[in-house]
Amino acid sequence: VLMVEEFIQKHDGEYKRKELWKRLPKKMMYQTFQVTIAYLFESNKISIDAEGKIGWIYYPESAKQREAMAHLVWKGK
Repeated sequence: VLMVEEFIQKHDGEYKRKELWKRLPKKMMYQTFQVTIAYLFESNKISIDAEGKIGWIYYPESAKQREAMAHLVWKGK
């Protein structure tokens, strides 16, 4: 899982599913890769765009910053 996460982060939005699997630094069974992609998608770490390209969307540091500054946002009527 970590190898796939790191590869997707490094190549954010470059590859579709099959191409990403072929370019992984170490080989893994395609079924295992499919389960890993499903897990990352369900845990909101990746997204898949209309073209089928996979992108990394999990950035906990920036989410924490937004939470910390939420009280500064003006909420108009």
